[in-house]
Amino acid sequence: MSFGLYLLGYAIFCIGLLIGAHLLHVPPKWIGVAALVLIGIGIFSAVTKTRTKDVSS
Repeated sequence: MSFGLYLLGYAIFCIGLLIGAHLLHVPPKWIGVAALVLIGIGIFSAVTKTRTKDVSS
């Protein structure tokens, strides 16, 4: 459940940044590039923060 909550909070953060970029008249092409980069960083961060250690060894 913490993985979903982490991604939800990160999604809200990203939406805020992208709306801010739109209000600053950043070209839509660059807003799209930023969105893809932020999505990648968010998934990578969520997986590393919520991953449990392997206790099989």
